[in-house]
Amino acid sequence: MSSDSQASEGEVYSLNMGPQHPSMHGVLRLLLDLRGEEVIRAKPVIGYSHRAHEKMAENRNTLQFLPNTSRVDYLSGMIYNLGYCQAIEKLLGIDVPERAIYIRVIVNELNRIASHLLWFGTFLLDLGGITPFLYSFDDREEILDILDQVTGSRLTYCYGRFGGVTWDVDETFLTRATAFLARIRERLHMYKQLVTDNVILRERCTGVGVVSEALAKSYGVTGPSLRASGVAYDVRKAEPYGGYDRFDFEVPVLHEGDTMARFHIRIREIEESCKIIEQAIEAIPEGEILPKKMPKRFKLPEGEYYFAVESARGHFGMYIVGDGSDIPVKLKLRTPSFSNLSAMPETLAGTMLADTIAIVGSIDVVMPEIDR
Repeated sequence: MSSDSQASEGEVYSLNMGPQHPSMHGVLRLLLDLRGEEVIRAKPVIGYSHRAHEKMAENRNTLQFLPNTSRVDYLSGMIYNLGYCQAIEKLLGIDVPERAIYIRVIVNELNRIASHLLWFGTFLLDLGGITPFLYSFDDREEILDILDQVTGSRLTYCYGRFGGVTWDVDETFLTRATAFLARIRERLHMYKQLVTDNVILRERCTGVGVVSEALAKSYGVTGPSLRASGVAYDVRKAEPYGGYDRFDFEVPVLHEGDTMARFHIRIREIEESCKIIEQAIEAIPEGEILPKKMPKRFKLPEGEYYFAVESARGHFGMYIVGDGSDIPVKLKLRTPSFSNLSAMPETLAGTMLADTIAIVGSIDVVMPEIDR
């Protein structure tokens, strides 16, 4: 570039944001080409926490792989763990007792709320809001205590078993879960006044980082990021699994596709999860939590199989290749963060550097499910 063109167009320089940036999500590295404060190009660089979960699945039997599932996306650990169980159950034709179906729905939706609350707090912390971060983590702490009572874990759960769950819930668990629903609904009113109606947040997020419906579809964006772009796709509704077709809930959809829309969708999803949990608690039957008869070895039939669930970030799919043994020939995981992050180069181009953290934060990336 000549000196004259440099003077007229401005010098383009490169900036590394991450992988150890205080506002970056996990160990994500963004290589940004900037002209002044404007982002010309953005390249996500991944691979800093690769742990080879898919390869480990090919070297242990289906039951031994159970603890790995919640470590792929540690914020949707319960959903991943139980989703994997449901995939194996569908493959082998294992019937799940009614009580276990309702328990799974309750703990899954509590996990979804906990994930959204962590996103809510850290997203606002990245934008300079410290108080909402403290409130949201206080609410999330209550969920972790409730789940810890029945699972023995606070983050990386291995509560699922093929055919049901490890431990039954008691009246204390159900009472605490019901009390939490009343608590979080009151908090949501407070969050609206404190955060959602805040003019500073609206100015930072409205019209920023727009992901069009066409762009979202072209990259396979799913979850709240897709629904904020006008597509009403939720695996729980589109391909009902695990008893979700028994519950009355809405799939929140907005059409703006900007950072503010993605914010609103997750808040509304917390409300919908509360509705699902409430219905499940009211209708939970008595009975067993595991089938009375189970095989000692879970041998996978020869062939290729696919099963998907809706995690807190979107469509989580499992592609399994079996050969008749209890060790998969291949287990390929389709994780939402990878596809959602892939749309960022086009989304960030032409935006301002100050908006980068808000835009990337709004898609709720969890790096361990990308570096898997």
